[in-house]
Amino acid sequence: MVKIPYPELKKGATIIYEGKPHEIIESALMFQGRGQSNLRVRLKNLIEGNTISQTFHPSDSFEEADLEKKDIKFLYQTKGQYFFCEINDPSKRFSFAEAQIGTQTKYLKPNGIVTGIIFNEKIINFVLPIKMQLKIKESAPGIKGDRAQGGTKSAILESGAEIQVPLFIDEGDVIEVNTETGEYVKRV
Repeated sequence: MVKIPYPELKKGATIIYEGKPHEIIESALMFQGRGQSNLRVRLKNLIEGNTISQTFHPSDSFEEADLEKKDIKFLYQTKGQYFFCEINDPSKRFSFAEAQIGTQTKYLKPNGIVTGIIFNEKIINFVLPIKMQLKIKESAPGIKGDRAQGGTKSAILESGAEIQVPLFIDEGDVIEVNTETGEYVKRV
């Protein structure tokens, strides 16, 4: 059992809070009178997917969440459930509710590989790669002459997500998308 002291409670740290693993997604020091500081954090519950705001004090310390990672394969989605399997054993299937995984659903495509998060020998959630390659399913053609200004247009990806892309991108093109920001990176 590794304790994480107050100064190490930074973005990306994983702690056990109220008996469940949480990831710190934002942290900011708040100074109050006479030099005392508190840490304002936003925590993401890695099992349920919800986020909460919390204030920690210098006397607080937390147990580090012992997480493991493993590649898993996305299979399909039906009725708000997203089904996955282990890469080496397709018979070991499991699912997550849409509410649990949140906005990550926008970039999932069948047979796509993601990183599963394991806590207490059970896969509790997953993380997308920061950059993913997705095909453009729908996009209006760029208007000749508009390309010089570097404008953007709306496009729908094979996963169903809608993002802004440069005017030179056409239907059928494969692009790289930053899954954290939801922004176009480059044409592949």
